[in-house]
Amino acid sequence: MKLHKDSLKIDLEEAIRVTTKFIKNTVEDSGASGVVIGLSGGVDSSLAAALCVRALGAEKVLGVLMPTDFTPKEDVEDAFELAKILGMRTEFVNVQDVVKAFSKSLGIIKDRVELRAATANILARIRMVILYYYANVNGYLVVGTGDRSEALIGYFTKYGDGAADFFPIRHFYKTQVRELARYVGVPEKIACKPSSPQLYPGHRVTDEIPIDYDQLDLVLAGLFDRKMTPTEVSEATGIPLETVTEVLNRYSKSGHKRVNPPVIER
Repeated sequence: MKLHKDSLKIDLEEAIRVTTKFIKNTVEDSGASGVVIGLSGGVDSSLAAALCVRALGAEKVLGVLMPTDFTPKEDVEDAFELAKILGMRTEFVNVQDVVKAFSKSLGIIKDRVELRAATANILARIRMVILYYYANVNGYLVVGTGDRSEALIGYFTKYGDGAADFFPIRHFYKTQVRELARYVGVPEKIACKPSSPQLYPGHRVTDEIPIDYDQLDLVLAGLFDRKMTPTEVSEATGIPLETVTEVLNRYSKSGHKRVNPPVIER
């Protein structure tokens, strides 16, 4: 059995129907008045926003832009452009001063490489605090924008972008997210933009994941959808066995990020 890009093809209309129904039912069942979503100018948040607007109407979707001093200007412009296309309301919060306050209080020395992950996670959690502020003020739910590729390998910040009230696109692999984004009218420059959480200057996803998404998604689909062994996935994709094993190890090591904290049952 071979795994290739066509192995990840989905029925786009059915995917949209199921997902918009899920969004609508989730919001209605919660009694919330709408949703708030962080807009980064990237493909995940753009698709999630577009689907929320389809499900709820633009008047019930609030987008929050939360750049830092090192956020690329084009990302901010892309986020505003998307919001305009969708007819969404937006809020703009420059989080740089908040980050500086944390750094000062914690005595964080700037640009220390060994602290990069810890300080990057602070930024992700600051952004989630801001989203929950707007959710509380408006009686909204917070929309998570993570996808299945990142969820399975634990590529998200616990209680940062991994914290939300619901995740409407977490069942789609990144390559499927890009395809769906194009289909629903997200501008091509956003749909095909290289992924980056922008948690520190020059932050690139490809520096931190084992292989790029076009190959990663095939490995994940083989391991988790088709229940293949690492050896079988390697043979079906041509991707080295050690790389497939590393992907599986990342899944195992990040399990705590995908479940509720353990408690003693009584």
